[in-house]
Amino acid sequence: MSTKDFAYTFTIDQSPKQAFDVIKDVRSWWSGLYSEEIHGHTDQLGEEFTFRAGGDVHYSKQKLVELIPDQRLVWLVTESRLSFLEKQNEWTGSKLIFDISRKGNKTEVRFTHQGLVPQIECHGACSDAWTRYLKEKLQPLIANATKG
Repeated sequence: MSTKDFAYTFTIDQSPKQAFDVIKDVRSWWSGLYSEEIHGHTDQLGEEFTFRAGGDVHYSKQKLVELIPDQRLVWLVTESRLSFLEKQNEWTGSKLIFDISRKGNKTEVRFTHQGLVPQIECHGACSDAWTRYLKEKLQPLIANATKG
């Protein structure tokens, strides 16, 4: 993993299990900013889902390729079409990685979009969008999670 891949880390009071459960419910946090649609399953190993935002502005298909309960989720982007880019399939082959770990009495969540590096066209816009989803949607959802 390159140190230049886009990454965003935050710490919350909830348990790793609570964080993990919210993250794998992709519909709960990867939506609500740009008229998104998510189709398919997002929480079992080998399952695939599609994400579409802004009509045809962003389309991608993800496959859950690694799942370690309460510790790690990795989705491989198997297809992508970002209409605002010259190379519209820039995301294809990249990975969306969540690492969850206990740090003292807190839980750290580290998101890495492996392959979203400064050298590609989408870096600026996609990094900004990821920061918004993670900071404004995912982090508050996990922070408000209660033990089930």
